[in-house]
Amino acid sequence: MQRRTFLRNTSKTGLGLGLIGTLGYLGCGTNAEAEMADAESEATTEADAAAELWFNISLAQWSLHKTFFAGELDNLDFAKIARERYDIGGVEYVNQFFADKAQDMTYLGEMKQRAADHDVQSLLIMVDREGNLGDTDAAARMQAVENHYKWVDAAKFLGCHSIRVNAAGQGTAEEVAKAATEGLAKLSEYGKQADINVIVENHGGYSSDGSWLAGVIAATGMDNCGTLPDFGNFCMERGEDGCAKMYDRYQGITELMPYAKAVSAKSHNFGPDGYERDSDYHRILKIVKDAGYTGWIGIEYEGSGLSEDEGIKATKKLLEMAGREVG
Repeated sequence: MQRRTFLRNTSKTGLGLGLIGTLGYLGCGTNAEAEMADAESEATTEADAAAELWFNISLAQWSLHKTFFAGELDNLDFAKIARERYDIGGVEYVNQFFADKAQDMTYLGEMKQRAADHDVQSLLIMVDREGNLGDTDAAARMQAVENHYKWVDAAKFLGCHSIRVNAAGQGTAEEVAKAATEGLAKLSEYGKQADINVIVENHGGYSSDGSWLAGVIAATGMDNCGTLPDFGNFCMERGEDGCAKMYDRYQGITELMPYAKAVSAKSHNFGPDGYERDSDYHRILKIVKDAGYTGWIGIEYEGSGLSEDEGIKATKKLLEMAGREVG
C-alpha cells in the first residue's frame, strides 16, 4: 500500500471512530446504529476500494500529451500532477517532453527529486524518434540501438525499471522479425548491465500482431526483453477511413502477457455507463490476472470525447471498478 494511502486510510478510520463516539452519546437503537454504519462506510469506501486492487495504477504522460505539447504543462511537474490531481503514485514518462535532457544530470536530478517529494515512483520512459530497432539496414539498426543507450542510462538514474522502444522496420514480416530480434537483443545486452528492461509495445504495423511480437521477444533470448501490452493498439494497417486491418485485441493481449513487464490501459471512448466502448476492461483484466501479472497498469487516455483530465479520471474509475470485480 502506498504510504499516503495508508495515512489517508488511518485518518479516515480515526474520523469514523470519532463519529462513533459522538453518536454513542446520542442514544442507542436502530437509528444510532444505522448512522454509525453510514459514517464508517462513507469514511473508508474510496480508500478501501483502491487498497483492494491486485495491481497498482500508474499514469502514462501521453494521457496529457495535448496539454504538454501546447506548453500548458511543464515536464518537471508531471509527478506532482499525478499525485495531487489524480492521487496516482507511479508515472510513465514520454521522452519527447524532455528530448534534449537525456544526459542533463541537473535536469534529471530535478525530475527525480520532484518524484520523491510527491511520493511517486518513476516506472519507465517511453522512447520514440530514436530510430527503428527493426530496421533491416544493419548500420541504421545499430545506430538506433546506440541512440537508445542514453535513455537506458536516464531510466537507471531516475529509478525506472524499463524503457519502452519500437520494433518497427520495412520489409517482410520475416525480415523485420529477424532485424528486430537482433536490434532488441543488442540493446537488451546494454540494458542488462544497468538492470533496465527493454520492452516493446504493440504500436502499429507488425508489432500489433501479438503472435509476431511474442515470437520476436522470445527469439532475443534475453530475460530483460519483454512486452508492454496495450489494450488498444492492435491496428496493423491504416486506411483512408480508419483501420483497414485489425488484430484481435483479446488474442493479442493473451499472446503478449507472458512477456509483460508493464501494461497499458488504453482508452478512447466512454459510454454514459462509464464503460470503454472499444475494450472490454473486465475481459482484458481477467487475461492480465490469469497471466499472473500483479504490477503496474498505466492509464493512457487518447480520446477526444472527454477532456484529457476527464478521460484520465474515467479510466482510473473503470480500472478500479473492473479490477475489484475481476479480483
